[in-house]
Amino acid sequence: NMNYFLRLITFILLMFNASNNVYADNIDEILSALQKSNFSEKEELITKLGNIQTNKSLKVLKSLEKGILYYIKESKINVFAKKVDKKYELTDITSGKNIGLIKKNKIKRISLNNKLRKHTRTIIAKSSLLSDNKNMRIEAAKIIFESNLIELLPLISQALENEKNKNVIKELLKTQASLSLLSGDKLLINKSLDYLMKTTDPEIISVVNKFIEKYKTEDSYKEEIIKANNLLNKINSDLKLYKLIENLFFGLSLGSVLFIAAVGLAITFGVMGVINLAHGEMIMIGAYTTYVIQLIFPQLIEYSLFIALPFAFLVTGLIGVVIERLVIRYLYGKPLETLLATFGISLILQQLVRSIFSPINMPVTTPQWMSGMLNIHPALSLAYGRLYIIAFSIAIFIALLILLRKSHFGIKIRAVMQNRPMARAMGIKTNWIDSMTFGLGSGIAGIAGVALSQITNVGPNLGQSYIIDCFMVVVFGGVGNIWGTLSGAFLLGVGNKFLEPYSGAVLAKIITLIFLIVFIQKKPKGMFALKGRAAEINQ
Repeated sequence: NMNYFLRLITFILLMFNASNNVYADNIDEILSALQKSNFSEKEELITKLGNIQTNKSLKVLKSLEKGILYYIKESKINVFAKKVDKKYELTDITSGKNIGLIKKNKIKRISLNNKLRKHTRTIIAKSSLLSDNKNMRIEAAKIIFESNLIELLPLISQALENEKNKNVIKELLKTQASLSLLSGDKLLINKSLDYLMKTTDPEIISVVNKFIEKYKTEDSYKEEIIKANNLLNKINSDLKLYKLIENLFFGLSLGSVLFIAAVGLAITFGVMGVINLAHGEMIMIGAYTTYVIQLIFPQLIEYSLFIALPFAFLVTGLIGVVIERLVIRYLYGKPLETLLATFGISLILQQLVRSIFSPINMPVTTPQWMSGMLNIHPALSLAYGRLYIIAFSIAIFIALLILLRKSHFGIKIRAVMQNRPMARAMGIKTNWIDSMTFGLGSGIAGIAGVALSQITNVGPNLGQSYIIDCFMVVVFGGVGNIWGTLSGAFLLGVGNKFLEPYSGAVLAKIITLIFLIVFIQKKPKGMFALKGRAAEINQ
């Protein structure tokens, strides 16, 4: 009995190995046949390859679709090939080991035409529906959705029965509905139209149009055609609504960027009356601080922004205090000289950055938590990065509001803003307030640089891209008023984004500038004028 049991186990193991060898032999035979077959024969071979349904066969199919499946002309061995300079790096299909570099004329690619490439993608999708990876299953459902192959409908229905993941089920249901529309079965067609009416996914427009084109001449489908047209009208109506929301979101995110960049300038301009053309360079230094932090702590990329914020504030704030003590303090009441001096400082800072970091843009990595999109609807996705910047700008606004209204330092700043001689008479050291305010404004500009490093290039000219917009926001909102700065930034941002689809980006900027010029003619002090018996700086 023991001998019989051992022989049985041995037989099962031999059969298992034999079955694996059959798969291996089949794949090798198919690959050999692909080398010398024409396009019509390749379609059948690719189908056979898909039916094997092993990791190796799936890998071969993917490499075939990507165009990296080759064979060596002399030995007829199939390999994966990747171009490296003027040669190709070969990888063994079975073992995955690197074979080495070889010249192009020594290998030949197993080529596909567009029809075969589409067929291969469909075969890959069929195999991927059984994968343990949910992203692969979602991608497979999308490929089948794009294929419009009605014969795959049973496969989708079977996959739905076994699926547990909500995101995969959602994609499979959409695919099932789109394929059912072209099935000719009126019951399935009506169920599909009812389901699609709830989702209003813009991706199904082409399928619905194809359905209408296919059955519009048949009277028996008259009711279904009406439902399909109603579906199209609803999708187009929803698209307009979501486009409006998207433009509003982009406008708010642009307004947030403008507010973060301009609020520091609003404070220094409001207290000191200084036209600081070096404000953009403070933003640039804040962005470079982020780059340096990521360079020093490469293992802390996910926390780099939180580390960079206090460092950017301190570095740019200190630079601001030094500039005020060494240059600005001697030029109060001389706006033209101040403008020229700060312009010269901005050129010096730009050249200093070029000398230290080089003139080219520096790479700043976006943390994983800021990447990706928030999918609200198939027609509306919001970038996490922009959402965080909107939240960040509101946090800065609240912090400044508390600082200016609740702290002792903030009360002194507001006193100097409203009536400098009276504040001095009350014992407030206005020179000290000027230095600290200039440092505060520069520090906030540095924080703005940290935020901007995530949405634009970090280079020596970064600040110059925002300085004009900063002055526009400050003048439009009202000098020295952070409520005005916030309102001005959001109004200009939203207005600009709503103009762009109709006029283009450049013309939208011009229209905004013209509007601002006309507005300032009517209200020279901006939307929120600075209040106070003197307010002489802003007259």
